[in-house]
Amino acid sequence: MVAWRWVASAMAALAVVLTAVSGGYGFERDELYFRMLPPAWGYVDQPPLTPLLAHVAANISSAVWVERIPATLFAVLSVLVVALVTRELGGRAGAQGLCAWSYAFASIPLVFGHVLLTTTIDLVVWPLACLFAIRALCRAEPRWWLAFGAIVGLSAYNKLLVTLLMVALVAGLLISGPRRVLLSRWFWAACALAVVIALPNLIYQATHSWPQLTMSRALSQNNASTVRIVMWPYLILLLGPVLVPIWVAGLVALRRRRQWRAVRFLPTAFAVLLVETFIGGGQLYYPIGLLTVVFAAGCIPAAEFLSGSRRWRRAAWIAIAVNAVVSATIALPLVPVTVLADTPLPAINQTVGDQIGWPEYSAQVAAVYRSIRPSEHAVLITSNYGEAGAFTHYGPLLGLPRPYSGQNELYFDAHPPNDTTTIVIVGAQLPDIRDQFTTCLISAHLHNNAAVDNEEAGQPIAICRGPKRPWPTLWPAFQHYD
Repeated sequence: MVAWRWVASAMAALAVVLTAVSGGYGFERDELYFRMLPPAWGYVDQPPLTPLLAHVAANISSAVWVERIPATLFAVLSVLVVALVTRELGGRAGAQGLCAWSYAFASIPLVFGHVLLTTTIDLVVWPLACLFAIRALCRAEPRWWLAFGAIVGLSAYNKLLVTLLMVALVAGLLISGPRRVLLSRWFWAACALAVVIALPNLIYQATHSWPQLTMSRALSQNNASTVRIVMWPYLILLLGPVLVPIWVAGLVALRRRRQWRAVRFLPTAFAVLLVETFIGGGQLYYPIGLLTVVFAAGCIPAAEFLSGSRRWRRAAWIAIAVNAVVSATIALPLVPVTVLADTPLPAINQTVGDQIGWPEYSAQVAAVYRSIRPSEHAVLITSNYGEAGAFTHYGPLLGLPRPYSGQNELYFDAHPPNDTTTIVIVGAQLPDIRDQFTTCLISAHLHNNAAVDNEEAGQPIAICRGPKRPWPTLWPAFQHYD
């Protein structure tokens, strides 16, 4: 049975902590981008679900904490799902409690539970899909494969990255067994169900030249050299160094325990996912979905070991508490923004830096924009979607027009009117396009009051006049995916 006293208390504690700090620092760049996207069946850089949640929140309130209610809910729900994996594998109350409390306040759940990103939803989706697969195999109840197929199909509306999970699981079954599953009519019915549920999103992709493949290639080109090196030490940080022995114990136990022979493919699937991440070079956090499942399994032998020694049990919980404090400091807005620049936190956790400075940047751009004669009808162009989202959110009260941007989906949203002769361009794209205009003069540089070194700090704000080509042919020079 579920150890509700342990699991529910961990869920409640996480909900309280995330809610208490949900308004800290400010919007993250992706959140600002999602808020400005109109509801659609899909976008060139992602499926529709997370932008839809952000859009609904934006229509309810402009407050940061409202935007993050879905993030809190998914993070809290992920605690339950991961603890249920431990229970499904035979973990008793001690193992479930160890899993729920140590996972709830680990690094990645706190990072993606604080801000609303596509990975926030994957905190639930990937472990839930694995939970249904484990139930189908360990209970010898193949109808659970239908639940697996349903969650995979629904996941396609958040990220097509779920295909990495499918490839990893199938490869694990082929290599480590039980291979008979791949011949089961229930398994193939699950695959068919996933395709049917995901079909509208797949139709969008097919009718728009599979933009997710283009986006994946762009991410690989931009990130692969770093990801392929950093991903290995980053594995230690995904849940925190203290919890590494637990998920390592899970990898070993899943291979060796006779009662877990039906799911012995999971360590192999995890290894395949690591290879996929290395080859693709997309993002460092891609392995987290299966890592949490392996961790949930590891909580069982860990709890068994700790039950035999009060001294070790006390030491383990002290270490878990320390891991929670360190993880919370890295993930959450606990450090005052006035001293943030003097800490390594923005370098360790990119979402921290991505929450800083947007009101100041908007005011600085507005000052440059107001310096232009109204008769010039200048337009505002940003180099990335974070800037576009920020100026859309903060700009109206400062007199800024809705910005244009050539990044990702925003390129297709609109281009400047054909009679535009003056633009204010913000950000790193200036060197790439300045030769397309008769004059481009830098008027200021972005800076934030906290002196945090993020992607925007130090970027130019320039006024460019006299486009050398008509806008329909000039606008492609602004397009970029990343």
